[in-house]
Amino acid sequence: MAMVTTDATADAATKQPDAADKEYSSYNGASTAGGGAHRARGSGGGGVVDSVVARWRREDTLDKSPLALHAAAAAFAFVSLVLVASNQHGDWMQFDRYQEYRYLLAIAALAFVYSLAQALRHAHRMRGGADPASAPSGRIFDFVADQVVAYLLMSALSAATPITNRMRTAVVNNFTDATAAAISMAFLAFVALALAATLSGYKLSKQTYM
Repeated sequence: MAMVTTDATADAATKQPDAADKEYSSYNGASTAGGGAHRARGSGGGGVVDSVVARWRREDTLDKSPLALHAAAAAFAFVSLVLVASNQHGDWMQFDRYQEYRYLLAIAALAFVYSLAQALRHAHRMRGGADPASAPSGRIFDFVADQVVAYLLMSALSAATPITNRMRTAVVNNFTDATAAAISMAFLAFVALALAATLSGYKLSKQTYM
């Protein structure tokens, strides 16, 4: 009887490490699974943060773009204005003898004044100043005014280009070169204002009224 009891005790002692190993393995597996879930949550959180940062950057770019576009339009329109106004070489080479060039001069001056005023307005707003126009009405004004001035520039280009091409087929001199350069600068001002109008339309479409 004593020998049987001793053998049973020895068998129980032998089996205890197995149970302990199973408990440890179960605990270790739970820890590993928990760590995996924690890593998964960490990776998902990083994706959300990246998305938010990308959205902030996109909104910041959209906020700064009107200033850059209107400043570029003002610069191009000013160069076009100077080229036309200074294009006076006597006899038939006087810009004011042609209504097409007078019209181009007037529209270039209008585009310069408007674009400069818009650039100053956006610069003042970005420096923390109050916008003279409220957000809803300001976006509507930007959208409409950008389109109107861009259309006027295109109409001036359409008027001045044919007569310039006819002149350049006969003679190429300082007068025709200056008018061609003025038309090119006015076209670049048109492109800048057209992009500004597109951006204004995008902002207007995203505007909420609630």
